[in-house]
Parts: sequence; structure tokens; C-alpha cells
Amino acid sequence: MAVGPVVSPPHSVDGFVKEFLRELNFGTGVLLSRATVNDQYVALARTVAHYLAARWLEGGRTRREAGVKVVGYLSAEYLLGRQLGNALLATGLRDIVEEGLESCGINLSTLRAQEVEPGLGNGGLGRLAACFIDSLATLNVPCIGYGIRYEYGIFRQTFVDGRQVEQPDAWLSLGSPWEFPHPEAAVQVDFGGTTEEYVDEDGTPRRRWLPSWNVLGVPYNYMVPGYHNGRVNTLRLWSAQATKAFDLQIFNSGDYAEAVRAQTFAENISKVLYPEDSTPQGRELRLQQQYFFVACSLRDFIERELPADFDLHDLPERIIFQLNDTHPVIAVPELMRLLVDERKMDWDEAWAVTQKCFAYTCHTLLPEALEVWPTEMLAKLLPRHLEIIYQINDGFLREVREAFPGDEMRARRMSIVTDYPERAVRMAYLATVAGAKVNGVAELHSQLLRDKVLPDFSEYWPEKFTNVTNGVTPRRFIRLANWNFTRLINETIGTGWVTDLDRLAELEPYAEDPEFRARFRQVKAANKERLAKLLVARDGIVLPEGHLLDVMVKRLHEYKRQSMKLLHILSTYEQIISGAIDPATVTPRTFVFGAKAAPGYKMAKETIFAINAVAATLAADERTNHLLTVAFPANYNVTLAEKLIPAADLSEQISLAGKEASGTGNMKFALNGALTIGTDDGANVEIRELVGDDNFILFGMSEPEVADLQARGYNPAAVYESNPLLKRAIDLLASGHFTEGNRDAMNPLVMDLLYNDRFLALADFQSYIEAQAKVDELYADPDAWSRKAILNVARTGFFSSDRSMREYLDRIWHAKAL
Repeated sequence: MAVGPVVSPPHSVDGFVKEFLRELNFGTGVLLSRATVNDQYVALARTVAHYLAARWLEGGRTRREAGVKVVGYLSAEYLLGRQLGNALLATGLRDIVEEGLESCGINLSTLRAQEVEPGLGNGGLGRLAACFIDSLATLNVPCIGYGIRYEYGIFRQTFVDGRQVEQPDAWLSLGSPWEFPHPEAAVQVDFGGTTEEYVDEDGTPRRRWLPSWNVLGVPYNYMVPGYHNGRVNTLRLWSAQATKAFDLQIFNSGDYAEAVRAQTFAENISKVLYPEDSTPQGRELRLQQQYFFVACSLRDFIERELPADFDLHDLPERIIFQLNDTHPVIAVPELMRLLVDERKMDWDEAWAVTQKCFAYTCHTLLPEALEVWPTEMLAKLLPRHLEIIYQINDGFLREVREAFPGDEMRARRMSIVTDYPERAVRMAYLATVAGAKVNGVAELHSQLLRDKVLPDFSEYWPEKFTNVTNGVTPRRFIRLANWNFTRLINETIGTGWVTDLDRLAELEPYAEDPEFRARFRQVKAANKERLAKLLVARDGIVLPEGHLLDVMVKRLHEYKRQSMKLLHILSTYEQIISGAIDPATVTPRTFVFGAKAAPGYKMAKETIFAINAVAATLAADERTNHLLTVAFPANYNVTLAEKLIPAADLSEQISLAGKEASGTGNMKFALNGALTIGTDDGANVEIRELVGDDNFILFGMSEPEVADLQARGYNPAAVYESNPLLKRAIDLLASGHFTEGNRDAMNPLVMDLLYNDRFLALADFQSYIEAQAKVDELYADPDAWSRKAILNVARTGFFSSDRSMREYLDRIWHAKAL
């Protein structure tokens, strides 16, 4: 039986208006006649949230009473996007709300534009987490997403003289009507201190942690609604506060800064996502963040989600914690500490429980991205956890030595603790040893994970490794983002595809229908017009009409090769201004970039500067500005993606083969009718297999060819000298042409390309140029191009995050829908 009041759903326009005005008057404290746009937005958000809350509270109660298994998703990032549109979509309230607001003289689109996107993530990792929790709710699977409520998120990107400048992203400055704070449920998190041995009341020798300082973790709950099914799951984000925030005696003595020092120190933990870690203080803060949120989350589930008398030997029947990359892996020794030190469980029993409670997703193939924490830092911040890691490692290495007697080098390679180049803990190894399953996120990535990243482990535990290819939620990235296309799909095959994306296959015959292709092109043109209006208002960027829209949006990293895209632009521009090609033969293109560079990533920032410098020069050059436009809107986020992706003609997925784990942008573009130009890397491989070679523009070396070239020795300067087209493009970049005659400004990027080129952009350049020529040829036939684009949509329903979640449930989590 439900406990407490339940808000009646506003199933009528009059009912909605009554609740909206009540919230505006008594929740926000203003009259409609004096309400600002933000007042109106907050009142609307709270009205919709109240409707969701009734289902959320009831669902939580029934889940706890039923004693079902829950997915605990541990992620340092959740790139959610705006919440209002998604909530209206999930609840089916949009028409009622729109009509009700109109009766009050309010435009829904105006209020939706008022919402500030939560700054809780950076790129694909965080957006994937958001897609996954959306799909779990839609599949009616109980899930609690756990993370950090970053006060300022990653950072707000701006450009000053073409260079990236980071500013705080004050996304909470006007409050967040979607969150429910619960300070009464705060969790204490300890740090520092020492450990000691003692004898418990049963005479058993034990160890305990004597921490030297602590903070509080305050939970903020966000609701995660399923699509039209009444299920509302929870995203629980933790905010750090001081246990003793204010010292009145010190304040009265006149030392005001010292009086709040503890508060400032504690709140730093949840201040920003990924603090700049080029300093020891920055690295230490990152480790504090990671332990803070997993310590809060584990204790929260055990103490607040389970019955008081629950036998923790049965914990794997009630929770599976998914480690979203290495950031939350410190949860492994934390659970062992809770079971052994606090609940007095035998070590072997606790380890058996722990190994069934975790699964690990690896999102990278780059060695530098697999976190390694110095034992010195762990000893300082988490001394008991370091002892537990040592004990886990000792037991594991005994097993390895028994399985491979005499092979000491293997034991050293597999050790969780390494001594080179410093004594440190390899968190990916700890996750692999502790996890029930280890998965990659695309077929190629999972194979390389087994063969190259963790080969000894995959040989030892072949059954532990599996693959789950990533996916994206069609609710946000088609249904919400591309309403024009949604209407066309609905009219053609019905509405069921929104929760069964495989049904997009029913569109395939329509690729041969001239009328459908014409309507598809009308949708794309309308989406381009919508994007153009947004960029003028948002960034002052003017997009020309009639251009092929060539888009590369992703985190700025050298392996993603934004520099190679720039070289293609430079080569085309140089050929036009030198007279090497007739301008009349050039396909007019607009190139759109969107990316943030990590604050300490120098070469990524140099690439941004180069792109912006080229963009400014091309805009001012009357010889080419009607043919080539480069746009780099600052602060790319989910809100912009929802407008940009549906407008794109060409999706640039050009990472060096063997470096991209999966990618999800590639899926979003294909599902919205863009053709992909890409390497055989990450999920590109599966996209190409599904859509067919004729509908994917492939270029570049394969992963084995990359490995072979690197083994033989790669000389980028020799490639530069041997390719006249490439040489002229780089020479133009180095000449000062784009920097008002300053030849030194581009020197860092030019020298890196010529004498380092770690990700072989020059080696793949010629193949890339030839593939781009094929793009021009295809685009010259609009009917043939739209046919290929429609086939991309029809054949990529596989890339739904609903399918990804079903595979996790079947292969890894073994949890069930309610």
C-alpha cells in the first residue's frame, strides 16, 4: 500500500494549469503577471517533476519490498543534456503542457531554451552513461546511477584570439529544479591517518583504519524516467561538505578565512570534473573525488537500500556494481573494507562476495588512459585500502604462480602493483581481478583489449572477457533531436521504433522511393536551417546555404586526428588559391568542429588554435569563402549536438585504427541520415558491416597495418617530402598565412606533425584525400546520396542503447525487469 500523498497526474489542460500556477505562486513565490522566464521555467519543471515523483517514490518502495537485483552504475560522468524535453517526452505530457502554457500566454519553446544543461560530463563516457540509465528505465530494470554533483562541471569553453580559455561552468547558478537534496542522508567519508592491529571481542586479530580527517557526502537525487512505461529510476549524485563547516571562535577572533577553511577544503572535492592533474595536488584531488563518490555509494546502498537484517553474504543477489572505466575501481577495496573491517566477515568469504558484485567496462586502448595510482599517494590518503590491495594482489599472484609454475615474469606482468617507473597500483588490473566480467565496447575494441591490453588476463580467464557494443538512446537522439525526421518515420512505419529501433529496417524499401527520398532531403534542409538560426544567435556564426555539411565533433585528442581533417581543408584551400584546381569543380562545404581540450593538453589546444586561425582566414578570403567555410562553435554540448547531428551530411570518424574504443557519435550521425567517412576503428567496423561497403566511405590503414608500420619505423618527415599535396598544405600552415605573417605561431603543431605524428595523420593523408574525392563525387548526385543516407538509417537500428542494455543484462548483470 502506498504511503503518503501522491500527486495526481495533470491529465487535463485545466489540471496542468492549476498545478503550474500553484507551483508558480507558492513554490516560486511570484504572480504570473510578475514572473520572469526563469520563474516560469522553474515552476514548469517542478510541476512535471512532481508528476514523475509519484511514480518514482512508489517504484522505489515496490523495488525494495520485492528484493530484486539492482544495477548500480558507478560513473564519474553523466552528460545528461536538458531534462525538461526528455521528461515531457517520457510522460507524454507535451501536448497538455504546450496547450496549458499557451492559455497562460507562455511559449513552451521559450521555457525549454531557459534550461541550463547540467555540467556533469565531458564526452562519450558521460553521454554513454546517460543513455544507459535512460534505457534501463525504459526496459523497466531497477537501476541506481551513482556519481558526483560537480558544482562547476568540466569547464565552459571560450575562445580568446582563437585560443581555448576555460571558464567555470556555473550551471547551478539559477538552481536546479530537477534535483532532490537529502542532507539528512549524508554519508561520512574518511581520509588519511594510519591503521593498526587489534583483537576483537571474539579474540580474532584484525586491522582497522584510524582516519585523520573526513567530509560529508550529501545525496542529490535526480529522476530517470522510462519512456511511456511509468518506471522512474534514480540518479544519485554526491556533493561534498565539511563535517565542521564553520568555527565561530576563530571567526570572532577576526580570522574569517580560517573560520571556513574546512568548508572550502571539503567542497573542493565536488567542485569540478577532472581537476587539472599536472600537479601533485591535482592528482590527489582526483583520487579524493573517486574514493568520495564510491564510498558514499556503497554505504548508501548497503545501509539505505537493504533491510537492516540483510545477510551481506547474499549481496550479489541484490546488486551488481558496473565500473564505468577505471575511475570507480577504488570501490573494490572499499567494499572489502566494509565487509571485513566493519561487518567482521572472513576475508575469503568477503572476497567471494566482492568478486560477484563488480563488473568492469574498459573504455580505452591507450595505456596512458588506464589509471595508475602511486602507492605513496594511496598510503597518504587511503592507508587501509592500500593494505587491502596488497592482500588482494598477494592472493592473486599465488594463484598465478600455481597456474604457471616457474613463470615469474608472467606473475610480474600481471601484478596489480608495479614497481616501474614507480611503485603504483594498476587500477585496470585490480578491476579485472575483482570483476565478474570485463567488457570492451565494440567488437574490434574487445578483441584488442583481450589481445593487446590485457592479454595475460584473457589467457588466464578467457570466460571473464566479453563484448557489448555501445548504443545511443533513440528517444533523445532521434525522437527529441530530430522531430522533422521523426514525423516522417512515424508516417511511414508507425511509432513503435522509438522502443524497438530494429524496426527502422522497415525504412529500407523506401530508399528506392523517389518521393520518400525527396521528403528526406526536405527534412535535412529544414534541420540545416534550424542549425543556422541557432549558430547565429548562439555564436554569431553564419552558415552559408547549399553547402555539404561536413561535421567532426568529439573530444579533442590527437588520436581522433582533428589535425588530419584540418590538413584536408588546407589542401583544398591551397589548391584553389594556387590555381591547381578550378573553383567551379569544388563542392561547396561547411566544416563544423566541436571539441574541448583538457586544460593541460598542450597539443590539443594548439590544434584548436590552428582550426580557428584557418577559419578566420577563410572567412575573409573572397576567393574561397563562398566555397569553404570553417565553423568552430565554442562549448560544444548535448544541447548543441541535438541540433547539429540531425543537420549533418557527412560524419567524420577518422581516428587511427586501433585507438578508438567505440565511439557513439558515429552511431548518432548514421541514425540521423549522415554518411560516414572513417577508418576501420571502434564501432565504425560494425557500422560498415551493417550498412554495406557501398554506403560507408572507408579509408586508411587497418589496425594490423598500423602496427606493422610502427614496428618498421615511421618517418613522418619522409611522407611530407614525398607527397606534394601534403607538403604544400603544411608549408602553407607554417608560412604565417593564417597568423598575420607570424611564422612561429603554428610551429608547435607543424613540428609535431613532421617529427612526431604519434597517430600517423600524415601516413593516412593520401588515402583520406582520395576518400574525400569520392565524397564529392557522391554528393554531386543528390538522389543517390539520399538513398545511401536512408539505408544508413534503416540498417543501424542495432545501435540502440536498449540493445546494449539487454546484452549487459544477459551477459554480465543477470538482473531482470520488474
